Amino acid sequence: MSIDSDALADRLTAATGGDPTGWLWPVLLRRLATGHPGSLDDLAQATGRHRDEVRNALAALPDTEYDEHGRVVGHGLTLRETPHRFTVAGRQLYTWCALDTLIFPTVLDQPARVVSPTPGGGARVRLHVDPIAGVTALEPATAVVSVLIPDRCDSVRAAFCDQVHFFATPTTAQDWLTDHPGGTVLTVAEALELGRRLAQDLTRGPGCC
Repeated sequence: MSIDSDALADRLTAATGGDPTGWLWPVLLRRLATGHPGSLDDLAQATGRHRDEVRNALAALPDTEYDEHGRVVGHGLTLRETPHRFTVAGRQLYTWCALDTLIFPTVLDQPARVVSPTPGGGARVRLHVDPIAGVTALEPATAVVSVLIPDRCDSVRAAFCDQVHFFATPTTAQDWLTDHPGGTVLTVAEALELGRRLAQDLTRGPGCC
């Protein structure tokens, strides 16, 4: 390995301040993966927690997306369209960033098909991700993933996710690296290892990553 996925994951945890909602997050993702929003009552029943406890946990996640009825429609995995298309069990979903597409198959324990544009309106990257087998198809095979760990991030989506992209080749990522001197570019295999480590941390429960 040319990266230390544990070290990168630890740096991201330190930047975000950790996530005390490991009991809620995977349940929320599984609900969203059905293609339906999650109400407070839905999530309370699924987690065995009080409705107010769920509400307070969601309030601690400022990037969470809601519909007009106050139901959750997105947090990393989203029902709202983004550039990152994430298809599970025939359902068209979306993610906030390229790395999300490599994290969520592990959390959901389901394979996914991913289509994501490269920055600047360039080529699309297409891949199949299996929770056990890993990346089973990748086009182009030279694709890489950009990662920039912020010093801190009150908004994970703005400070971290918005800088995590697929690029068709390491060469096409060079301009991004020049503009983001603290960033790094990972092979898709390396990004998958990082994603699996983050998935383990984020589903470990209270006090996890």
